[in-house]
Amino acid sequence: MNANFDRPFADLPSALVDEVLQRTQEVGKALLDSFHELQSQKAARRNQLTDSKLLGRESDFEYGIIPTTCGIDGAFAIERLLAIDLIAVAAVAMEGLTPPSENRFWPEPRHQVLIETESHDPDTGTIARALMMGMELSLAVQAPHEVVFLDGSLTTPIIFFNQALNKIQEAEHLKTSQEFLARAKDILEAYQAILKAHRSDKYWVAIPKYTTRREIGEISQWPESQDDRSILTGILEPGEITQPVELKKPEKPWHLNTNPIKAKGVAELADDITNRLYEIQVVYYRPYPWLPALRLEMSRAVAKTPARLASVLHAIKHQCGAPAMMEPYPLYMADRMVKSLATAIPTFRQITSQHMAEAYQGDVADIFLGLHGYRTETGR
Repeated sequence: MNANFDRPFADLPSALVDEVLQRTQEVGKALLDSFHELQSQKAARRNQLTDSKLLGRESDFEYGIIPTTCGIDGAFAIERLLAIDLIAVAAVAMEGLTPPSENRFWPEPRHQVLIETESHDPDTGTIARALMMGMELSLAVQAPHEVVFLDGSLTTPIIFFNQALNKIQEAEHLKTSQEFLARAKDILEAYQAILKAHRSDKYWVAIPKYTTRREIGEISQWPESQDDRSILTGILEPGEITQPVELKKPEKPWHLNTNPIKAKGVAELADDITNRLYEIQVVYYRPYPWLPALRLEMSRAVAKTPARLASVLHAIKHQCGAPAMMEPYPLYMADRMVKSLATAIPTFRQITSQHMAEAYQGDVADIFLGLHGYRTETGR
């Protein structure tokens, strides 16, 4: 086994470890007080949800055929080398557990990937993250499954795209920038399709792991220090949901800078996307006692149609049957796969250096010095 895993404090100064251990009791007490506060307010807050007609049950919906599913996640890694940067961007789509009445669509997981070298630039990570998100959206609209799970929020893409497009204006020379611009219109069309969800046999659902949103909390006037997911995990019983509510509007209007994109019709496409972001609906669902409340973000067309929402709930319940996984199975597996990208990058670098050394006519030491890695930056 890994020595660092067996001895997690091995490389830390002993005085630092002692101070941290001394503070654990204080931290534990603060956490315990927080849990007690949540429990003491549980009954009152549950009554609030009932009185405001925000509390529902999965049994309120018709039980239909279990839909087919897949989960999509992405990652990027940048190996900062002495001479150059090595970039890897990937997205993986994993098929869910196949219902008994269906056949598998994919014998293997689907993916999109980019491996590239770049000159040193501090903005590469921002652009790589947007490209990663674009790959995820592209896989999502191509998937033949009825319910497609996305990691993160439905608003995350526009944030990443805006950051990247603003940086691209200063870093258009990067190959990653050119790749993103070449795909930009297709990516935005995929984003639009997910937000529209006009097909009655296709549902896209975003499931963020970490969130500070509090739409339910604002309606119910709960403390601002606690987000909806943490409170609702203690309130919702297994099989219960909250009724769909609108995603909280941002302080400033949604906006997408499309100036660097030369393709025709992109401005109109961006306007439609930003308008549809205001229609996103939020539902919390706790399918089993071993799971926290899951935050589900989806288009109005899905959330406000009982039959379509029922399909989403059935899909999640069917994919969350194992207590070891804290999210639907295909998302869990896609997440595990893309996490490996960062650990694989040094191996890619080593193989590359071997190929270069075989063909290089000068001093081989030049290659190994030039490809010396200082750090690996990762993101998901």
